[in-house]
Formats: sequence, C-alpha cells, structure tokens
Amino acid sequence: MTLTRGARITGAALCALLALIVGAWIARDLSAADEPLGLWRFWTGGVRGPDAAPLTTTVTDLALLTVYAGAAVAALRSSVAAAALTAVAVITLALRLPSLWVLTASWMDQQATDSLRTRALYSTFAVLGLAVALIAAVLAGRRPPGAGAHEDPYVPRGDPGAARRLTPARPARGASVLAFLLLFAAAGVTVAWQIRWAYLSGAEGYADLLTGSERAPLRLLQTPSAWLACATALLALTAAGGALNRAVFTRPFGAVVAAVLIADGAVGLDFTVRRELFRGFGELRMEEQLLVATWLFELAAGAVLLVVSARRGESGPADGVRGGYGAAGGTPQPGYSGYGRPQPGPPDGQGGGHGPPPPPSSPPPGW
Repeated sequence: MTLTRGARITGAALCALLALIVGAWIARDLSAADEPLGLWRFWTGGVRGPDAAPLTTTVTDLALLTVYAGAAVAALRSSVAAAALTAVAVITLALRLPSLWVLTASWMDQQATDSLRTRALYSTFAVLGLAVALIAAVLAGRRPPGAGAHEDPYVPRGDPGAARRLTPARPARGASVLAFLLLFAAAGVTVAWQIRWAYLSGAEGYADLLTGSERAPLRLLQTPSAWLACATALLALTAAGGALNRAVFTRPFGAVVAAVLIADGAVGLDFTVRRELFRGFGELRMEEQLLVATWLFELAAGAVLLVVSARRGESGPADGVRGGYGAAGGTPQPGYSGYGRPQPGPPDGQGGGHGPPPPPSSPPPGW
C-alpha cells in the first residue's frame, strides 16, 4: 500500500514532533553538561560528581532522534513511507512504554526531582500518543499502489513514471540476502547474551533488569536494559523474517535496528578504547573478548545495514529470493551501560556512578 498526500504530510509532521521532544531533552542535557563531550562521557559510562546537575538522556535517545528525522523525510519522498512510519511507531511504543511504570515508581524519587519526573511523564504520554497517531495516519491514509499518483505533492503532473515510483519497493536480491544474514546473526547475539545475563543474575535479578527496580536503577528517560535488548532482538527478527520474502517493511525496520546497533557499538568501542582493551586483548578472558567482538560487530553490521536500507528497492512482486537484515547484540554489566545486567549504585549526576543507558552489549563485571 502507498499513502495519500494528507497521510504523508501528517506522518512527517508527527515524526517532526517526536524529534522535537527528544531533541529538547538532549538539548537540556547538553546545557546541564556544559559541553558536548561531557554528555558523551555520561552516555558512555562516565561518572559525575554528587553536586553535578542531573542528566536524563541516553545514547538511545540520540538514535531515536536520528530515526525520527530520517522518517520525516521518508514520509514525504519515499515509496516505503507507510512502512517507515509504522517502524517509527513500533520502536517508540516499545522503548517508551516502560516509562509509564518506571517514572511513577517510588524508588525513582532518589533518581530525579519531582519537577523532572513530572515533565518526563508528560513527555512520555505525548510521545506514546504521537506513536498511536502515526499508526492511525497510516491506516487511514492507505491506498492501492499507484492509485492517485497525480495527487502526490512531490510528483509532477503528467509524469508517466509517477505510479511506478510510488509503488512500494522491495529490497533488491543481494541487499535482502545480506540484510537477512546481518539481522539474524545480530538477533542471535542479543538473545545469547540475554541468556547469559539471566543465568548470572537469576530469575529475580533478570526480572529487575527487564522492568527496572530499585536494585537496577535507571536514568530518567532510560529503558530497562533487558527490555531494550529484547525489543531490539524482536525488531531484528521481524525485519529478518520480512527479508526472507523481500517484504517492503524490511528496509525501514532494518534501518531502525541499524540505528540502535550503531549507538550501542559506538558506546562499546568508546569503553574499549578508554580501558585500552585492544592493547591487552590477548590477556582478556574469552567472555570479555567475545564482548569486545560483539561491540565491533554491532558497529560494523549497523553501518552496513544503514547503507543497505538506504538503497533503492525494486518494484514488482517478490520472486522467492530469501534474504535478511541485522539486529542487536545484548549484554549488560554493572558499572557500565549494558543490555540486561544490573547497574549498582545511584545514577550519574545523582551522587553515584553506575554509568549510562544499557546497550545491546556491555562489559563483564569487575572491569
């Protein structure tokens, strides 16, 4: 299905509002951190003093800002606008839903002021509402492929190729195969690390990582680490399944997963460089070596996925070619951000130093 002119414009406007909300929180943290480098250090596990102004965002918010900006452009100009808007709505609902119970939990009193919590809660309601509105816009604005091409604001009247350009494009054969391999492999890495952290943490400990608790404290806008990992893995598997049939939604969903992968890989690489782990790589335990390798894989796979997702697809019916897109790896650890592992101590900026938001992979205990 394609989208009507009104649905495209509405979708672009909603994505712009989502980007504005996330961008406002990041701008607030940039001001509180005094310099961009200070915020990046906070995102990658840096410790702030007890008297420092509290920071609220994570590197995931930067990934979401990128996704929203890209979707706003795609909504107006791309043949896969409907799939792109749906992908934005899904990732927003998946990552922001936990804030409904996290921000209202009693233990959050220790993590942020009442004023910040109230603003964050209103922001969460607004973001979730915009995500639902995106889905409604897609459902209300559907039309058969090529229908009403003359009404599209970005297609010249009388253009004989307009209908073809408005037909949702499937990923090309080679791109579909490469995407499937990356997505499926990355999803497998995420699930494998989650199983590892569940074994180390126990049932109750992993439940805390999945939903957030006083024993696994979160930043104000942070998604619980295990929840983030599981959501990323599910999105990656969804995109990989679509790539098997060269489905239209594969490219937008693959791009969303790629953004999360790159964010986590960049955080992990920064941690690796700061700890000089490459220099003593041969002396690390096997689990630690695998963790570093996971971060590098996420960064490389995410970059390749973005390129593959940005390539123009092919119009016309699927021909049975199988393919795939990439996902995220998942690991969490104390003292640093990480998918699914506890982070003891109060959050940075609150007199503690447990580090930033959890990425798909993170360092083992005691690093």
